[in-house]
Amino acid sequence: MAKKAKKQQSGGTPATVALTTSGTAFTVHAYDHDPSSPSYGEEAAEALGVSPDRVFKTLVAEVDGELVVAVVPVAGSLDLKALAAAVGGKRAAMADPAAAERTTGYVRGGISPLGQRRRLRTVLDASASGHLTICVSAGRRGLEVELSAADLATLTDAVLAPIGRA
Repeated sequence: MAKKAKKQQSGGTPATVALTTSGTAFTVHAYDHDPSSPSYGEEAAEALGVSPDRVFKTLVAEVDGELVVAVVPVAGSLDLKALAAAVGGKRAAMADPAAAERTTGYVRGGISPLGQRRRLRTVLDASASGHLTICVSAGRRGLEVELSAADLATLTDAVLAPIGRA
């Protein structure tokens, strides 16, 4: 059963504040988060009635000792070798969840590529450019922000690279 998505003007998170401050066009979508949901991203896609190819998850990985943000479609997974190559590294692994939360200022399942406590290098999967708009976490579980991939790349200084796999 699909959850009803609600539209709001502002979610009041560091991500939405960053978007508002920058003057970027965006829409915030809120939905009732189910804590027992096995996948935050798939839950968001279903609740919003959006294709999982347009909803992107924010993952924090460690590349050669440096924390890096990877933004990939929820319909697939992160290719760690491709991520390492995209930032000129040799080896990548998923970051310790506590380190990811501490560094970004967000909780797991609500990490946004925007408005992070400490700005990390960001890589956006190249498939994002094939959509008019994409959705990413707005900084809390049950809250997504919709914006153009180009705006997200600009705001995060992201590199676009094929880092996702189906």
